[in-house]
Order: sequence, then C-alpha cells, then structure tokens
Amino acid sequence: MKALNLNLRAALVSLLLLVVFVGAWQIGTGGAGTSSAAASLTPEELEYAKLMGKDPGAAVAKSDGFPPPLAVAEASWKHLSDPFYDKGPNDKGIGIQIAHSLARVGLGFALAMLVAIPLGFLIGMSPLMSKAFDPFVQVLKPISPLAWMPLALYTLKDSNVSGIFVIFICSVWPMLINTAFGVASVKRDWLNVAATLEVNPLRKAFLVVLPAAAPTILTGMRISMGIAWLVIVAAEMLVGGTGIGYFVWNEWNNLSLTNVIFAVLVIGVVGMLLDLMFAQLQKAVTYVE
Repeated sequence: MKALNLNLRAALVSLLLLVVFVGAWQIGTGGAGTSSAAASLTPEELEYAKLMGKDPGAAVAKSDGFPPPLAVAEASWKHLSDPFYDKGPNDKGIGIQIAHSLARVGLGFALAMLVAIPLGFLIGMSPLMSKAFDPFVQVLKPISPLAWMPLALYTLKDSNVSGIFVIFICSVWPMLINTAFGVASVKRDWLNVAATLEVNPLRKAFLVVLPAAAPTILTGMRISMGIAWLVIVAAEMLVGGTGIGYFVWNEWNNLSLTNVIFAVLVIGVVGMLLDLMFAQLQKAVTYVE
C-alpha cells in the first residue's frame, strides 16, 4: 500500500512537471508555427521538395520559428496515424524507419553478445587472461564508436553493414566488462562446493557461475543497449538511407522542426521501452542471498 501511494504521488508529480514544461513551451514559442502552403515556397524549394519525394502542395513544412506544442501534436498524429506508408526512398513512415533502426541495433547487439559474454567468462575465470586482455580493453574502450565509421565504410563498402559494425563495437565493452566482473565476483564458497563435487568446467560455468553472475551480465547488456540506441541515431545521420537517424537529418534538411521534435520524442520513448525491457529481465534473474 505504501509503495502504491509512492507510485501515485510520483505519477502526479511527473504529470505536473509535464504540464509546466508544455505551458512554458507554449508561452516561449508565442504561437509560432509552420507554413505548409506551396505558395510560400520559392521555386528552388519547390524543386527540391519534388526531388526529395515530397508533395509540394501538402507535405512540405517550412520552418517559421520554433513550433508550439499543438503543431508538434498535429505532426505526431499525422505520422502515427499511418506509420508504415512507403512513398519512395526519401518518404517512408516512422514505423518503417524505427524498424530499420531496431533491426540494425538488434543484429549488432546480438553479435556483441556472442563475443562479449564468452570472452567475459574467460577473462573473469582466468587471472592470466584478465591481465593479458586488460591493455587492449583499456585502449579500445574509450574510442568513440563513430570514429570507427570511416574505417568501416572503407573496409566493408556498405553503409548498412557499417552501421551494424558500429553498434557491435559500442555494445561489446559494457557487456564484456560487466560479464568479467560478475564472473570474477562469484562467491568462492560456491566454486569450492562445485570443485568438491567434481563438477566439470562446462557444467560449472552454466549451473554455478552463470546464475550467480546473471544480474551483473544483464546490467552490462542494459548499458550496452542504451549506448547502442544512442549511437545508431548518429550513425544513420552519417550513412543515410533509412532509419530514425536519417529521418531526423532528412527533416532538418527540409526545415521541418515539428517533424524533428516528433522524431526526438519517438527516439526517447523507444529508448525508454528498451531500457524497461532489460530492467524486467534484470529483475527476473536477480536473487536474494
């Protein structure tokens, strides 16, 4: 009951903060909005809109100051009412853009799991391997994932694969470090019992070490997913094509701040849902000693 009251009060405070923020936004913008009439565009802008696959008579929204909340709400409703339309390479629904981004993130993240978790087990269970790998981890970990993009584009010759590689390289390190730490922190008593029972190394890894280290491993995966979702937006701005990052950059080039703000909100909501998913997984494997 006490927890319920706390959650209710927290929800009310959050709602109040949202109302204050939206009100300040409305006052700050002073009713500025966007103009979508083709008559307000220059001939060059009309031609550019046609080249970008937009309808100059209806779909082009030229920025006329920072948009108020109502304009963003209208743009959001328009996008969410038909999220999976496909009118060409430069005009796809927000659902399709998010799906492309999530597919890249999912594939890069899965590849990182295949590398980071087994290697983390090796490092965590062997002091020799820990000391041997530590210099490489400490040198490569601080490098910005986007710094790998030029090398990936030159080597892989494919922007989509390069984006997946960037997700892989940014997801590896938190998972690797947390897995190694979790494995190394398993209670010595449990390992001694396994040794007394003459449990073979593979069985010990899956039945003793993995359950004990699972909460720490999930923490690393949760951090990696947050970083991966953050990085994919910037990567897609660089490589173009499809994805929520490309959508943001394309709408900025179209001077549509309402669509940019909508995309920013979508990025935040999807990131929050991904984090909540890993938080639930983390609770499922957390144990009380």
